[in-house]
Amino acid sequence: MIRITQAAEQQLAIVQQIAYDTWPHTFGKILTSEQIDYMLNLMYDLAVLKDQVEKKGYVYLLAEADGKFGGFAGYELNYKDEPVSKLHKIYVLPQMQGKNMGLALIAEVERIARNAGMEKLSLNVNRDNKATGFYKRNGFVISGEEDIDIGHGFFMNDYIMTKKL
Repeated sequence: MIRITQAAEQQLAIVQQIAYDTWPHTFGKILTSEQIDYMLNLMYDLAVLKDQVEKKGYVYLLAEADGKFGGFAGYELNYKDEPVSKLHKIYVLPQMQGKNMGLALIAEVERIARNAGMEKLSLNVNRDNKATGFYKRNGFVISGEEDIDIGHGFFMNDYIMTKKL
């Protein structure tokens, strides 16, 4: 059974560790190791995660199965003051993939978003990430593309995917 809980501040280190353990597997064939290292430091420093929760309205959920945390999702309600929930981050450890942990995390974010009156769920995903198929199978459609300059000559080349709630 998968249990989803909201991450407490002291559990943000678990979010960080899951990201560090997941990214090389997820992005190793898409991005250079230099870009992966740069982005992990940029996005998953504990001070950054704490700031996202305290100042930007992010909520992190942790997924647990068999007594082990195996995935997380980070979302924000009322993204850009619209009735949209933005799924900023969702990652599942490679050894936990295929066990419905990602589905459970998305379902919980959807439930929370619906209860808060959101009309859609939005996310960005690298255009070469095989997770685009997962999102399509779960009701998301590609609604745009964007290339985001993240500094040091690196870009995030993403699809914007949305799902009506």
